Amino acid sequence: MTLKHFANIIVIFIFSISCAAQSTPHYDFIVAQDNTGDFTSIQEAINVTKAFPDEPVTIFIKNGVYKEKVRVYSWNTKLTLMGESTENTIITYDDYFDKINLGRNSTFHTYTLKVEANDFTAKNLTIENSAGPVGQAVALHVEGDRCSFINCRFLGHQDTVYSAGEGRRHYFYQCYIDGTTDFIFGEGTAVFQDCQIHSKSNSYITAASTPENIPYGFVFIDCNLTAEEDVDKVFLGRPWRDYARTVFMNCELGSHIRPEGWSNWSGTNRDESAFYAEYGNTGPGANTSNRASWAMQLTEEEAKHYTIENIFRFGIGEWLFD
Repeated sequence: MTLKHFANIIVIFIFSISCAAQSTPHYDFIVAQDNTGDFTSIQEAINVTKAFPDEPVTIFIKNGVYKEKVRVYSWNTKLTLMGESTENTIITYDDYFDKINLGRNSTFHTYTLKVEANDFTAKNLTIENSAGPVGQAVALHVEGDRCSFINCRFLGHQDTVYSAGEGRRHYFYQCYIDGTTDFIFGEGTAVFQDCQIHSKSNSYITAASTPENIPYGFVFIDCNLTAEEDVDKVFLGRPWRDYARTVFMNCELGSHIRPEGWSNWSGTNRDESAFYAEYGNTGPGANTSNRASWAMQLTEEEAKHYTIENIFRFGIGEWLFD
């Protein structure tokens, strides 16, 4: 059985319950800007949901542009935000580092959507930081465990998606993510499967900060790496912290990927402890003959360990594999 075949089986298993055919879907709350739902803002709906519910809670969001800063608190577990359509259900805000002006850690306050709760799911949504190319400006900040993002778009420039939390597990399936610099970053363990990763400038795609004791960082499986027409010098990633881990497997790498593939963080020796690897990639950017000397090519045997089950099984609880 191929890795791709196995991964697809796992995906079907993960979502078999949520995708079961129902003649009339059940939504606990409906958000609509035209007053045809229970609320006109997403945060209002989240604020009235039960803390630590016994059963999952689903908020359906009708098409519209919702300019609001949305926070899913740690007690809002088992919550799903379900958009009417990916292209037309848009959550947007325009905070950025200098606008927040809260000191050196201002980046972490710039989010459009922040997820602190465990067992969160987002489907059919666009999450955007509309600040533009003005420095750090996060669209999604996720630090809950067992969080999934299905058929979503994440739009921004620098620091679009922040996967946070030591050992926290995040799954992105059939999503579109764009940005300029370090636009997928953080210490979380995140799998990106069948996603489009789109570079909007010559810079770095990832900036992982995986803790030393965590076996997996960012893993990209069957993804398509694309870029704007004038972009032709993009690194797959650079290590934000010493033990950063990032792997690209069976991905299509466009011609915008630099021959060396990876870059060290300037002024550091993080290349000595980081784990950056590739396996089975294709496309004009997949030629590994001139890769950075410290980057790895996984063997077939090593690649077998990079299944979704193995990546997400470590830590407290078995999540999807009890």
